[in-house]
Amino acid sequence: MPPRVIVNCAMSADGKIASRMRKQVRLSDEADMARVHRLRNECDAILVGVGTVLADDPSLLVKVKYVDEVKQPVRIILDSGCRIPREAKILDGASRTLVFVTEGHAADVPGAEVLTCGKERIDLNGMLAILGDMGIGTLLVEGGGRTIWSFVSAGLVDEFKVFISNRIIGGANAPTPVDGEGFGEENEFTNIRLVKTTMSGSGVLLEFERE
Repeated sequence: MPPRVIVNCAMSADGKIASRMRKQVRLSDEADMARVHRLRNECDAILVGVGTVLADDPSLLVKVKYVDEVKQPVRIILDSGCRIPREAKILDGASRTLVFVTEGHAADVPGAEVLTCGKERIDLNGMLAILGDMGIGTLLVEGGGRTIWSFVSAGLVDEFKVFISNRIIGGANAPTPVDGEGFGEENEFTNIRLVKTTMSGSGVLLEFERE
């Protein structure tokens, strides 16, 4: 049984996740940060694309300041060409880490298990099947925009959670939560159902589910 896929992200009031320089900015307030870490703690695995690792070098760990009983999720990186820096924080051994690559790009990555899944790009359905066989029931996808797009365009998103902050970033080239090619025709758009709204100190959390 493949895992349930949950996308979680934060964006500015005008729909951006970073500046035009593609520099990471904090958009969640403290209350939302606590929610994010509780969500991470509830999920079996957390996933980002290698672009996020290269740009932000995240640890993808649950912070003990937000959670009483920490259960670190499995950390997963989509990395077709196995470009992950060997000094990346995600390879610190603090939690099991999987790196999915495409055929011909398997390499030794200390601190991680490297798995081949797909030819020119990662086969997401195949990857989810592998994760399901590992006993992973919930997968939290945190970014970046192209990675989220790959799940959206494949119709694999079960829940979509977005925190909208009170900041305005602007810029035609500033990244959005769902980048990539994007849908062209209206009949291709993905429709999701709003199930919950929660006001926070400086923004609002919108929670959607697959229709």
